Amino acid sequence: MTRVAVVTGGTRGIGRAICEALRDAGYDVASNYAGNDEAAQKFEAETGLKSYKFDVADYDACQAGIDQIVADKGPVDILVNNAGITRDGTLMRMSRKEWDEVIDTNLGSCFNMAHATFPSMRERNFGRIINIGSINGQAGQYGQVNYAAAKSGIHGFTKALAQEGARYNITVNAIAPGYVDTDMVAAVPANVLEKIVAQVPVGRLGHADEIARGVMFFAADEATFVTGSTMSINGGQHMY
Repeated sequence: MTRVAVVTGGTRGIGRAICEALRDAGYDVASNYAGNDEAAQKFEAETGLKSYKFDVADYDACQAGIDQIVADKGPVDILVNNAGITRDGTLMRMSRKEWDEVIDTNLGSCFNMAHATFPSMRERNFGRIINIGSINGQAGQYGQVNYAAAKSGIHGFTKALAQEGARYNITVNAIAPGYVDTDMVAAVPANVLEKIVAQVPVGRLGHADEIARGVMFFAADEATFVTGSTMSINGGQHMY
């Protein structure tokens, strides 16, 4: 039986690497994206995977999106909540809109997508939910009270839902990436990025495929005794 996997924010960066790793391992992968049609078309052409356009911050859109994926591929076995945005700024300069956008997209999406897939996982007595947090949700980061709060919330969400899913063979785990060479990190000013890399013991940025390998561990059928855990993949930048 081929497992069906859904990856939010899956057409670029870490999400794309996760999609490709799952595909190569034999999973039937559906990728979600919010609005970059050009990137989605490129993703489909280069990976052979289908992408589905809907806003993960919109509860009804998530329900409809999952309904379409199930109609096309069958029930969802693996959910990877990877979608995320930034709206950086100090608290004094941050608008309520910038706060809400990041909380709704980065954290609210985890609820929306899990709510759309968890009942079916319970009925079939199998599920893997993998939430992509962040080192900045663990350690905090100047100018990112919205992003750090959302990512920190993901880690709490993971632990609580893991307790609900355990009796149904549904594992819920998280990955906290450090700074990875994606478009989001590339937008960081060069002088700031240089200081960040200097704080990483291994002396470099991470690679998207390194995060994907962590996802593959949690997604496996055999990973039945690991739930409520957070895997930190950050080059040693934050240890606890």
